[in-house]
Amino acid sequence: MDSAILHFISPPIPYFVDCGHAHYGVGDTHIDRNCIRVFDLIVVRKGVLPIGENGHTWEINEGEGLILLPDGHHYGSAPCKVDTEIIWIHFQTFGSWQMCSDMDECLGNQLKLIEEHKNLAYLNHADVCSIFIPKHMKLSTKAMEALETFFQQEHEPQSLRNWRRQASFQLFLQHLDRDLASPTNVTAIQLAERIELFIRQNYASDITNSVLQKKMNYHPNYLAKVMLKVYGMTPMTFLLYYRLEQSKRLLLQTSWSIARIADEVGFHHISHYSTCFSKKEGLSPSGFRSKFAKER
Repeated sequence: MDSAILHFISPPIPYFVDCGHAHYGVGDTHIDRNCIRVFDLIVVRKGVLPIGENGHTWEINEGEGLILLPDGHHYGSAPCKVDTEIIWIHFQTFGSWQMCSDMDECLGNQLKLIEEHKNLAYLNHADVCSIFIPKHMKLSTKAMEALETFFQQEHEPQSLRNWRRQASFQLFLQHLDRDLASPTNVTAIQLAERIELFIRQNYASDITNSVLQKKMNYHPNYLAKVMLKVYGMTPMTFLLYYRLEQSKRLLLQTSWSIARIADEVGFHHISHYSTCFSKKEGLSPSGFRSKFAKER
């Protein structure tokens, strides 16, 4: 199903706010609302729901879902022609997100969105990742099963119910994120994740394209292609990025010298480390430490 894609960065993972059921008889329309300040996920369990947002209209069929934006104008685009039942889930996120026309646009903007997110969410050195959710989707069986668990704790205390609904929502999002990938993309994602894991576990060592070729048993050009597709950067760019992120962690959490930190994260020369760091962050490693950490 062709659809725009909502691109979120986590942590934090988009979080659950509220949920419920609604029924529309023949001739009923969805309520007209403007800027409700939360994402509104509507899933049709039975019937068909005509709905519009900012001039665009959809007919959401049984087993399909649509995410309405927090700053949009939502309305029934036509009366229901059949009895219709829906599940609605309100959720929100803290940090950066954007809606893209397709996955290529998402990946092309990924690095910019990540940097914006880190500034907005005060994540100076956390590992972050992308979550891709289609705006209009056909839900898989597993996603529907996860969705139904939202209403299985109605007779439990509110505090326990809210914990479990948050967990159910995260599982539901995970299904939506993974279901978006085509079989071809799944293979690329799995290989890219193997590369990413290897780099994270060995970033302080000497990692080259030849090392990755031997470890992954694929040509470096193909490894670069899948990493660009999934992470928006080549393996070597990702390695540099990850080393710099780990150095930021050490700058803030230790009193080690700049030379020791450079060596700990895999740079052989402090001058090279300082140049790379300054180019990415706009200030030197010592300047970064002074800005965000008190003198020890």
